[in-house]
Amino acid sequence: MQLILRSVRVVDSASSFDGQLCDLLLVNGLVRQIGADLPVEEGVRVIEADNLHVSPGWVDMRVLAQDPGFEHKEDITSVCQTAAAGGFTDIVLLPNTQPVIDSKGTLGYVRRMAEGQPVSVHVTAAITKKAAGEDFTEMLDLHHAGAIAFTDGHHPLQNPDLLLKTLQYLQPVNGLLMNRPEETLLTLFGQMHEGIQSTLLGLKGLPALAEELMIERDLRLLDYVLGVTDRQTETSALPVLHFSTISSARSVGLIRQAKAQGLPISCDVAAHQLVFDDSALAGFDTNLKVNPPFRSADDVAALWAGLADGTIDAIVSDHSPQDAESKNLEFDQAEFGIIGLETVFAAAITHNRNLSLTQLIDKLTHRPRQILRLPAVTIAEGQPASLTLFDPTGTWTYSRTASKSKNSPFLGQTLTGRVIGTVHQGQFNHCA
Repeated sequence: MQLILRSVRVVDSASSFDGQLCDLLLVNGLVRQIGADLPVEEGVRVIEADNLHVSPGWVDMRVLAQDPGFEHKEDITSVCQTAAAGGFTDIVLLPNTQPVIDSKGTLGYVRRMAEGQPVSVHVTAAITKKAAGEDFTEMLDLHHAGAIAFTDGHHPLQNPDLLLKTLQYLQPVNGLLMNRPEETLLTLFGQMHEGIQSTLLGLKGLPALAEELMIERDLRLLDYVLGVTDRQTETSALPVLHFSTISSARSVGLIRQAKAQGLPISCDVAAHQLVFDDSALAGFDTNLKVNPPFRSADDVAALWAGLADGTIDAIVSDHSPQDAESKNLEFDQAEFGIIGLETVFAAAITHNRNLSLTQLIDKLTHRPRQILRLPAVTIAEGQPASLTLFDPTGTWTYSRTASKSKNSPFLGQTLTGRVIGTVHQGQFNHCA
């Protein structure tokens, strides 16, 4: 494959070409040349569009594929097509399938199914068997078999001893533990954020306290594992503990303070958490039923502030496909989750609160790669061409999805921030 990307604006904080308007010649999966008005030789395809921008390929750290077990909701092929349509070149799959990804056999199945797809698929493995929070999986074997990180996914790790020992087990292999913070005994039967809106709507609340207590607990356990004398040596180390989909102002504050103290941690936020607050649920739209729930307007403001100052490292889709039978129910009976792969960038930029374009792109590119221990990708001559093409001011209507499921509150909406396509593994995938 030979391509020229004509008159593209580079958005890459790690590149010497950041902010510049230039041409990129791509040959056999590499950036061969960067310059102005590059000549077009025979057989070279030219990609050009108004206001075309290019960045390193986007990475989504939290995706549920539902394959194996629930392929009618989403399979590996459909989730990869959906990811490519959203501008992603790399996705990280959760282990919450049926069976759970808790053995080398299931891990190997998913990795084989992902071969030849338009995106690179990285697979997490469960910390506990069946993600049930009771008995350990063979984590070291799974690590050597290709698991990129360890998490029980949608199931928060409730047992503190399991979390502590997992941190200890993963230290020798520089492994990453990902935990969604929620004290589930405090959220039992909860449907939405606990507050004035839940009271007015007559729905059982999911208190922010449940998330915050879990973060405090995990930080204390990490501090205990590292020991006082080790902390200074860990200040510049890669994160060993990652908090998935934080949602409250106090959670942001706790993580900000822990980072200042030198703990090797990171965290992400789901794109939809940056858009909606709990007042959006007044119409009982089950496509807005997510966990963690949409919290108060003050919490949303704190999430944006956390992104701006670097407390929050990454923006994720938290893509959770659900079929119509799981959503077309009374609100308290419907499943949690929305699909989000195709709308991460658009949701964030449409509702942006003073985050620069470079800062936003960093949350989708460099920082996720660092956290996941993936090779760095930057726009420079001789480097691999793993790229996302987009128009940050272009508008589009989200009228259809490549996903097998349709549970998105953004369907039918006009959004800003249009993905043009991706270049990955020597192929150009056109999206618009």
